[in-house]
Formats: sequence, C-alpha cells, structure tokens
Amino acid sequence: MHPLPGYWSCYCLLLLFSLGVQGSLGAPSAAPEQVHLSYPGEPGSMTVTWTTWVPTRSEVQFGLQPSGPLPLRAQGTFVPFVDGGILRRKLYIHRVTLRKLLPGVQYVYRCGSAQGWSRRFRFRALKNGAHWSPRLAVFGDLGADNPKALPRLRRDTQQGMYDAVLHVGDFAYNLDQDNARVGDRFMRLIEPVAASLPYMTCPGNHEERYNFSNYKARFSMPGDNEGLWYSWDLGPAHIISFSTEVYFFLHYGRHLVQRQFRWLESDLQKANKNRAARPWIITMGHRPMYCSNADLDDCTRHESKVRKGLQGKLYGLEDLFYKYGVDLQLWAHEHSYERLWPIYNYQVFNGSREMPYTNPRGPVHIITGSAGCEERLTPFAVFPRPWSAVRVKEYGYTRLHILNGTHIHIQQVSDDQDGKIVDDVWVVRPLFGRRMYL
Repeated sequence: MHPLPGYWSCYCLLLLFSLGVQGSLGAPSAAPEQVHLSYPGEPGSMTVTWTTWVPTRSEVQFGLQPSGPLPLRAQGTFVPFVDGGILRRKLYIHRVTLRKLLPGVQYVYRCGSAQGWSRRFRFRALKNGAHWSPRLAVFGDLGADNPKALPRLRRDTQQGMYDAVLHVGDFAYNLDQDNARVGDRFMRLIEPVAASLPYMTCPGNHEERYNFSNYKARFSMPGDNEGLWYSWDLGPAHIISFSTEVYFFLHYGRHLVQRQFRWLESDLQKANKNRAARPWIITMGHRPMYCSNADLDDCTRHESKVRKGLQGKLYGLEDLFYKYGVDLQLWAHEHSYERLWPIYNYQVFNGSREMPYTNPRGPVHIITGSAGCEERLTPFAVFPRPWSAVRVKEYGYTRLHILNGTHIHIQQVSDDQDGKIVDDVWVVRPLFGRRMYL
C-alpha cells in the first residue's frame, strides 16, 4: 500500500529543491569556494572573486610571507545570484579588490569571513608600465568534462610560467547546466590556475542561457559592461575583449551590436593615439572570422557575421580592425588550432615571402579552441585554404609572449604529444608610425 502518495511526492520535491539550493547535503556552507582572480585595469590592483552558499562578509587577508599572519586586509561586497534553472539555486558571489600592490611582488592571500576561510593562495602582482614582457596562456572551449589541457596548465602555473590567462569563451559546457552545478564544478576545477593568475575572459555561445547570466555573475572583468566587452593594458600591449555573441543572439537586444561597435571604435581610436607607449593592439573574441574546419559554423561562410556584420553590411568587425591596425586577433570556438597568414578580405598580406610575419600588412589570426571539452575536437576540411598557414587537430593551448614593443612570440602546446611545441612563430613589427594598414 502507498498511503498519501500526494504527500510523499510533495515531500520528495521539497527535499530535492532544498538540496538543489544548498548545492550539497547538510547545511549551506559559508566556506569560500571557486576562488579566482582578475585584473580590474587599475595598476597595482587585483580582484578576488569567490562563492559561498550563505551571505557572509567579504574579506581578503593578504601579505608577503608564505606562513604566519597575513597583516593586510581588504573588504568588499557580495551579490546574490539566482540561476535561471528550475531549482532557482542561489549563490552568493563575493568581490574584493586589492589595491596598492607592489609591482611584480608575490603575495599570499586567503578570502572569506569569520564564518569560514579559504585555503591560502599565491599570486604575483602585475608589473606596471609598458617596459616588461608579459607571458600569457591563451585558449577557449574548456569544459568540466574532458578538460584535456588543464593538468598541464596547472603545472605551468605552479612553475610560474604565466602572468595571466586569456580564456576566449566557452566555459564548463555549460555554466548553467544542471541548475548551474556544472558551473560550480568547473569553477572549482580551474581554481588552482585561476586563484593564482588573473583569469581574463570573454563570452562564448555556450554562455548564452538566461542572457549570459552565469557568465556575468561569476566573472569580474574591467569596465561597466558586465564583462561582455572591455579593454586593459598589459606591458607593451593593449588588449581588447569583446562579444561575438551579440551578432547571433539578437533577441537579447540588437542595440548591443551597435553599442559594442561604437565602444570598439572609440577604444581603438584611443589605443592608436597611445601606440608610442603600447605598440601592440590585440583582440580576443570567441567566434572567428575565418576558419577551415569541416563544419557549418559562421567562420566557414564567406560573408561571416562577425567579419561582415548583420545583413553582410552592418557593424562588421574586419574593416574596423583593419582600419585601426589591430595586430593580433585571438579566437576560439573551433575545437582545433589554426594560424592564418596575415589576412584582410580573403587576401594574404604577408610581410615578405621569406618573412611573412615581419611587418605584416594585415592582422594575424590565431584560433585556439582545443583545450578540451565534451564535444571533442573539430575536424578540418580536407584541403587547407590558401590563407591557412598551420592547422593542428590535437588538444592543447597557446603560449603568447609579448617580448617588447616589436616582437611577439606565439607557440602552440600539444597535450596529445606530452607538451610538444607544434607551432612556433614570431610576429615582428618595427616601431614607427601609427601602424595603420590603410
């Protein structure tokens, strides 16, 4: 017999709901988790972001000594975030910005409150000014399942190989999945890297659910556009992060295409006036303008939306980036690695036959979306296009070394081949004039 079946079904639903809200069995936790760093764009600063399951104070204790007391304190704020899934799970996202950090100095920190503290982490404050050589790890399309590149990235990070990470869209697969539990799992997975380095992001198509709400809530990027588009200076480079997704998810507002485009043009104008101090302009956006993969993605179409704009003529980015002399364009989305010859409007603009990347007459495109996710790798079309220089269908990630104002070093690391460098190229530009291609 099953008396009171309605009662028991209601009870089970309430229990499941309770577990979903709390994220785990037992009482909701005040212990910080999912700790990660970002650079807010202000020299001598770093933002610490973390999650708790109950509202608590937001504090970071930090100092220079690896053990013993942490004498410095910084306070911040938290905001409740309610995921859009059926369980309406609530997370509390804490943000604290550390200021007046000594450039290039290593700090030890922990975050939390009297109700619970994180373990100790270390980071090195970014150096100030243009006269140093930043080293970055660059990749996109990293999932909570099959995150092939992550163990090697963790080892690289522990060895102090990078100053920052650029994650070029598509996280977790997906941040919102399973009532945002997959997002929680992913943020815990990347913590050994992201709590030690500024983890800079842009949105991809897999962040789209509920108007990118998980992406906007979980990451803390510079500017006031919820991390959809922003820019920052790093050594001799000006780095611009933007959303290719505004061209595809128009139901969230067509006005976003125009707003971002106008912001990009204004930012590029300022960056060009500052070329003497920051000679390199680098962009990062998720969906590429070009690719030679064997699928039906936007980049396989001659008039791609990102390249040519809406209806093939409105707010296209290729002409804009070419006009203002963008040097290097970083993309992901395709689960492979591809380096293009310097290109504009399907024409190759190599510097010379012998040295194509020395004083190139068009921007250099790198597509690096093979960090690993449940969707596996993307095959290439059988015959490479004339503008495609190198194609690698292996799990891996990119190392970007901005050596100085004239030299950038790009390497592709193959995880399939135990860390072997499978692409290695220098982009070289003399220091003269405002480097416009037109």
